[in-house]
Amino acid sequence: MVRVRIQEADFDVGAELAALQGARTDVGAVASFVGCVRGHTRDDDVSALTLEHYPGMTERSIEQMIAAAQARFGVLDARVVHRVGRLLPGERIVLVAVLAGHRHDAFQACEFLMDYLKAHAPFWKKETTPEGERWVDARVADDTALARWGVASDNAGGAPGRPA
Repeated sequence: MVRVRIQEADFDVGAELAALQGARTDVGAVASFVGCVRGHTRDDDVSALTLEHYPGMTERSIEQMIAAAQARFGVLDARVVHRVGRLLPGERIVLVAVLAGHRHDAFQACEFLMDYLKAHAPFWKKETTPEGERWVDARVADDTALARWGVASDNAGGAPGRPA
Protein backbone atom coordinates (compact mmCIF):
# COMPACT_ATOMS: atom_id res chain seq x y z
CA MET A 1 0.00 0.00 0.00
CA VAL A 2 1.22 3.50 -0.80
CA ARG A 3 1.71 5.45 2.44
CA VAL A 4 2.91 8.72 0.91
CA ARG A 5 1.44 10.56 -2.05
CA ILE A 6 2.44 13.94 -3.41
CA GLN A 7 -0.12 15.23 -5.89
CA GLU A 8 -1.73 18.31 -7.43
CA ALA A 9 -5.29 16.97 -7.20
CA ASP A 10 -7.49 17.33 -4.13
CA PHE A 11 -8.15 14.25 -1.99
CA ASP A 12 -11.23 12.69 -0.39
CA VAL A 13 -10.58 12.43 3.35
CA GLY A 14 -13.20 9.71 3.92
CA ALA A 15 -11.90 7.58 1.06
CA GLU A 16 -8.32 7.96 2.28
CA LEU A 17 -9.23 6.90 5.83
CA ALA A 18 -11.25 3.93 4.58
CA ALA A 19 -8.39 2.79 2.32
CA LEU A 20 -5.87 3.13 5.14
CA GLN A 21 -7.89 1.03 7.56
CA GLY A 22 -9.25 -1.45 5.03
CA ALA A 23 -10.53 -4.62 6.70
CA ARG A 24 -8.14 -4.44 9.68
CA THR A 25 -9.68 -5.45 12.98
CA ASP A 26 -6.66 -4.63 15.18
CA VAL A 27 -7.28 -0.88 14.94
CA GLY A 28 -8.61 0.82 18.06
CA ALA A 29 -8.11 4.39 16.89
CA VAL A 30 -7.84 6.43 13.71
CA ALA A 31 -6.54 9.98 14.12
CA SER A 32 -6.25 12.44 11.28
CA PHE A 33 -5.31 16.01 10.55
CA VAL A 34 -6.24 18.05 7.49
CA GLY A 35 -4.38 21.29 6.79
CA CYS A 36 -5.92 24.01 4.63
CA VAL A 37 -4.72 27.19 2.92
CA ARG A 38 -5.42 30.28 5.03
CA GLY A 39 -6.58 33.38 3.20
CA HIS A 40 -5.05 35.64 5.81
CA THR A 41 -1.74 35.51 7.65
CA ARG A 42 -0.64 37.79 10.46
CA ASP A 43 1.24 39.78 7.82
CA ASP A 44 -1.05 39.89 4.82
CA ASP A 45 -3.97 38.63 2.77
CA VAL A 46 -3.08 35.56 0.72
CA SER A 47 -4.81 34.93 -2.59
CA ALA A 48 -2.84 31.76 -3.43
CA LEU A 49 -0.15 29.45 -2.10
CA THR A 50 2.19 27.63 -4.47
CA LEU A 51 4.03 24.57 -3.17
CA GLU A 52 7.07 22.98 -4.82
CA HIS A 53 9.01 19.84 -3.91
CA TYR A 54 11.76 17.50 -5.07
CA PRO A 55 10.04 14.36 -6.44
CA GLY A 56 11.43 11.19 -4.93
CA MET A 57 13.35 12.98 -2.19
CA THR A 58 10.15 14.32 -0.63
CA GLU A 59 8.45 10.92 -0.55
CA ARG A 60 11.55 9.23 0.97
CA SER A 61 11.76 11.92 3.64
CA ILE A 62 8.12 11.49 4.63
CA GLU A 63 8.46 7.67 4.65
CA GLN A 64 11.31 8.11 7.16
CA MET A 65 9.04 10.30 9.28
CA ILE A 66 6.34 7.62 9.27
CA ALA A 67 8.91 4.99 10.28
CA ALA A 68 10.01 7.23 13.17
CA ALA A 69 6.37 7.61 14.29
CA GLN A 70 5.85 3.85 14.14
CA ALA A 71 8.95 3.21 16.24
CA ARG A 72 8.12 5.94 18.76
CA PHE A 73 4.37 5.38 19.21
CA GLY A 74 3.80 1.82 18.02
CA VAL A 75 1.29 2.91 15.40
CA LEU A 76 -0.02 0.24 13.07
CA ASP A 77 0.11 2.31 9.89
CA ALA A 78 -0.03 5.86 8.59
CA ARG A 79 -0.71 7.80 5.43
CA VAL A 80 0.35 11.27 4.29
CA VAL A 81 -1.17 12.94 1.25
CA HIS A 82 0.37 16.31 0.43
CA ARG A 83 -0.63 18.59 -2.40
CA VAL A 84 1.69 20.69 -4.55
CA GLY A 85 1.08 23.34 -7.18
CA ARG A 86 -1.08 26.44 -6.90
CA LEU A 87 -3.72 26.26 -4.13
CA LEU A 88 -6.37 28.78 -3.18
CA PRO A 89 -7.61 29.81 0.29
CA GLY A 90 -9.83 27.15 1.81
CA GLU A 91 -8.36 24.31 -0.25
CA ARG A 92 -6.84 21.28 1.47
CA ILE A 93 -3.04 21.01 1.52
CA VAL A 94 -2.24 17.95 3.60
CA LEU A 95 -3.77 14.88 5.21
CA VAL A 96 -1.97 13.00 7.97
CA ALA A 97 -3.78 9.85 9.12
CA VAL A 98 -2.63 7.32 11.71
CA LEU A 99 -3.90 3.89 12.78
CA ALA A 100 -3.12 2.68 16.30
CA GLY A 101 -4.37 0.31 18.93
CA HIS A 102 -5.22 3.18 21.27
CA ARG A 103 -6.32 6.79 20.83
CA HIS A 104 -3.45 8.35 22.80
CA ASP A 105 -0.85 6.78 20.49
CA ALA A 106 -2.84 7.76 17.40
CA PHE A 107 -3.22 11.40 18.49
CA GLN A 108 0.43 11.72 19.47
CA ALA A 109 1.71 10.11 16.29
CA CYS A 110 -0.52 12.33 14.15
CA GLU A 111 0.74 15.47 15.90
CA PHE A 112 4.35 14.26 15.75
CA LEU A 113 4.07 13.64 12.01
CA MET A 114 2.54 17.05 11.37
CA ASP A 115 5.26 18.78 13.43
CA TYR A 116 7.90 16.77 11.56
CA LEU A 117 6.36 17.66 8.19
CA LYS A 118 6.30 21.38 8.98
CA ALA A 119 9.95 21.44 10.05
CA HIS A 120 11.64 18.83 7.84
CA ALA A 121 9.68 17.90 4.73
CA PRO A 122 11.33 19.29 1.59
CA PHE A 123 8.54 21.58 0.41
CA TRP A 124 8.90 25.22 -0.59
CA LYS A 125 5.97 27.61 -0.30
CA LYS A 126 5.33 30.85 -2.13
CA GLU A 127 2.47 33.14 -1.11
CA THR A 128 0.67 35.42 -3.54
CA THR A 129 -0.45 38.64 -1.81
CA PRO A 130 -1.63 42.09 -2.92
CA GLU A 131 2.03 43.18 -2.80
CA GLY A 132 3.18 40.33 -5.05
CA GLU A 133 4.74 36.90 -4.51
CA ARG A 134 7.11 35.94 -1.70
CA TRP A 135 8.75 32.74 -0.51
CA VAL A 136 7.69 31.65 2.97
CA ASP A 137 10.66 31.32 5.31
CA ALA A 138 11.02 28.55 7.88
CA ARG A 139 9.50 29.52 11.22
CA VAL A 140 11.05 29.28 14.67
CA ALA A 141 7.66 28.02 15.95
CA ASP A 142 7.93 24.96 13.67
CA ASP A 143 11.42 24.15 15.00
CA THR A 144 10.13 24.61 18.56
CA ALA A 145 7.16 22.30 17.96
CA LEU A 146 9.48 19.56 16.72
CA ALA A 147 11.93 20.10 19.60
CA ARG A 148 9.27 19.10 22.13
CA TRP A 149 9.54 15.58 20.68
CA GLY A 150 13.31 15.63 21.22
CA VAL A 151 14.07 16.17 17.52
CA ALA A 152 16.47 18.97 16.69
CA SER A 153 15.78 21.33 13.82
CA ASP A 154 17.33 24.64 12.83
CA ASN A 155 15.43 25.39 9.65
CA ALA A 156 14.45 28.89 10.80
CA GLY A 157 18.11 29.71 11.39
CA GLY A 158 19.12 28.72 7.87
CA ALA A 159 18.85 30.52 4.56
CA PRO A 160 15.34 31.68 3.68
CA GLY A 161 13.31 30.89 0.64
CA ARG A 162 13.77 28.48 -2.19
CA PRO A 163 16.69 26.07 -2.41
CA ALA A 164 19.51 26.76 -4.86
